[in-house]
Amino acid sequence: MTRESQGDAGTESGERSEPRSIDWTDAETFSSALERAETREKGNYFEAFAEGDLIEHDPGLTLTRWGNESWMSQTLNHDPSYWRTDAARERGFEEPPVHPDYLTAATLGITVEDLSEKGGYFLGRTDVRFPGAPVYAGAQLRVESEVVSTATSSSRPEYGIVTWRTRGRDAETDEVLCSYERTNMIPRRDPVSTDGGGTAATAEEPDGDEPALPNEFVTPEGGSFEDFVEAFERADDRDAAVAYRHERGRTQDDTTVAGLPLATLNTAKQHHNADVMADSPSGDIVTYGDVTRSTALGHARSDEDTYREVGFDDERFHTFVTPGDTVYAFTRVLEATDDSDHDEAGTVRFEHIAFNQNDEPVYSGTRTAEIRKRSR
Repeated sequence: MTRESQGDAGTESGERSEPRSIDWTDAETFSSALERAETREKGNYFEAFAEGDLIEHDPGLTLTRWGNESWMSQTLNHDPSYWRTDAARERGFEEPPVHPDYLTAATLGITVEDLSEKGGYFLGRTDVRFPGAPVYAGAQLRVESEVVSTATSSSRPEYGIVTWRTRGRDAETDEVLCSYERTNMIPRRDPVSTDGGGTAATAEEPDGDEPALPNEFVTPEGGSFEDFVEAFERADDRDAAVAYRHERGRTQDDTTVAGLPLATLNTAKQHHNADVMADSPSGDIVTYGDVTRSTALGHARSDEDTYREVGFDDERFHTFVTPGDTVYAFTRVLEATDDSDHDEAGTVRFEHIAFNQNDEPVYSGTRTAEIRKRSR
């Protein structure tokens, strides 16, 4: 069609017709536009993952003193070695280092857009490990994840189950600063039919009756390695466990629920989109699991003389933590052995359970830490 014929088609005089004026902000017009517009989605469905895939996450994150201290202060982790230069140097650090909890949260936060932004249940994390050398502010974190396995959920055909091995590396040296393996349920683009033979997302039912609790709970008299050893000696040959609860609690607010995860680049809608989460099973935005975990660990560390974190295993999240909930902590001491590489510390293995104001467990995991000796 020529320019002249276009003009003739528009008006009898041959002049070009003006485009029709649309007020896109008119409520009805805009509502109609939203219904017709395609959403540019974020995150990946289950079908995007295949065993052996290696995913390099952008953009990475520079670990800062501000980020580290914000995370520690809001989760009540007050070890002076991570706050004061004099205390850090007494521990053998050049300066206050990055806390392992912040390092873990930042490593996972960077992965969310690629791995779990679509939602789904966090089924667990294990083999959380750190290097022997301290990590300092200014380290540039580059994160990669390898797909370890994928499976069908026999209980939820609209989901699949994915396990990743994630490594946070120093972008300059390529040293692994934090690594772990985590498993999530991930929504499928297209639900599948199952015959019940796939991998179930729920825990196996225990065989027989649950074991009875010990008759006695023993509490260490202090927070040094020797205190934990002596507590075990008091419990020896008795129906007793070295187990106790911690007094502090932390009520979840805007900073812990939305601020801390967003500062680690965790874009999961579960933590900051109240509109979407209003129709979810939780009915509200929820606390980032690493905030819940770190808060419980902060409570526990306040009653011990921690020298160094070694690692974490068998971490699980049991129910939602939402704004206004209060996170408390309970500790069971599993083992205390004098096998540390550092003369001034011994190794203690714990089970920590975070619980809410209704005494419901919300997180559990085992932790291995080096605890300072009195004679250091």
